[in-house]
Amino acid sequence: MRTLVPLMRYSGLRIGDTVRVAADKLKGPRLFLYTAKTGTPVHTVPPDFVVKELEATPRVTERFFFWTGSSSRESAVKVWETRLHGTFKLAGLPNAHAHQFRDTLAVELLLSGVPIERVSVPPGHASNRNTERHYAPWTQSRQAQIEADLQRARKHDAVILAETKGTYRVRGRERLQ
Repeated sequence: MRTLVPLMRYSGLRIGDTVRVAADKLKGPRLFLYTAKTGTPVHTVPPDFVVKELEATPRVTERFFFWTGSSSRESAVKVWETRLHGTFKLAGLPNAHAHQFRDTLAVELLLSGVPIERVSVPPGHASNRNTERHYAPWTQSRQAQIEADLQRARKHDAVILAETKGTYRVRGRERLQ
């Protein structure tokens, strides 16, 4: 849990992809894999503390950190979901689920001003539409950011500056209001 949870939180991977992370997919601070659901390539860089924890974690097998590789992926996911559910319950979060780690990363990126097309990369969404659909509730927060951006941009707009002075130009002719 000490490794699985931060890896999901900071990589944006689904639990099924996290469970089947192979040791050879970690190259220094970078993790590269193809998502099981969509086959989308995901190249992510977890924080150093997550990489160190992952490297120090005893592997289930020589190849995999969290999976034997012999059971089905679905079976491994169920085992880890059960463990997570127990952890969430102990933490007083009985309705929490693994997918919320993906949500946290995506929302954090959106609120930091990262464009939606780049937010869709860590979770391995096949298109930006998936990202927009899943994180539409956060558009209000993004709307506030956009409004602030527009206000900053308008401080340098020639027409708006002229309007505030009571004059503006129309095709080279100055007109007073």
